[in-house]
Amino acid sequence: MSMRLESKSVVVTGASSGMGKAIVELFVREGAKVVAVARRKERLEELAASLADAPGEVIVYQGDVTKEEVNEAMIDCAVEKFGKLDVLINNAGMMDDMAPIGEMSDDRLQKVYALNVFGPAYAMRKAVNVFLAQESGGSIINVASLGCVKVVAGPVYCSSKAALVSMSKNTAFMYMPQKIRVNVIAPGGIATEISSSMGMPNMGGYARVQKVLAAAPEVGKAEDVAAAALFFASDDSSYISGDVMYVDGGWNAG
Repeated sequence: MSMRLESKSVVVTGASSGMGKAIVELFVREGAKVVAVARRKERLEELAASLADAPGEVIVYQGDVTKEEVNEAMIDCAVEKFGKLDVLINNAGMMDDMAPIGEMSDDRLQKVYALNVFGPAYAMRKAVNVFLAQESGGSIINVASLGCVKVVAGPVYCSSKAALVSMSKNTAFMYMPQKIRVNVIAPGGIATEISSSMGMPNMGGYARVQKVLAAAPEVGKAEDVAAAALFFASDDSSYISGDVMYVDGGWNAG
């Protein structure tokens, strides 16, 4: 059976746990050469060791993707190690504390936007220019959230994910002639560690959000998101760009 990502060069952020880890695991088993990016180097090294016998390859890259220079360097690493870039997956993200706008802190606003919006923007800018130089197209996959359309968190998180969707659609249109595809995965409730980035929630905001969370289906798995990423990264989706795939068990339908 042929591998769907054989020899593809891929960069994945937020790769040390949750959805990012599941994406790296699936992609390497499908033959991809992956630069796995996160702040926790020991977690990345454990991941790479666990995939030592897989058909693909993992390069560990420790870095904070809120920083412009890290976003550029991780892509340079892929080109240097693997000779090209085929796929960029902006998966790293963090929650807000569910505070309504009237109680929003400057610190939370800046931190969430730095990771959920500015980081992907820096990475997309770099990747697009690499794709243009290669003249072979490319695929960008941005991991947003059902929060782009539903109140599943506070205004900072939800608006950051809506911004990421808008940026993705705009980029897909702008670079359509150059065959640079940009798609979005918008997960619903997935069992990951992202809730730990929330800290102590704002209780008033949390109580309001519970009205929406009450309609949520059973929590999904990180592997469900990885399967969606595999589709967007593979040639199976070669005619799909500017799309948003909701991986949410049907939550968005209600």
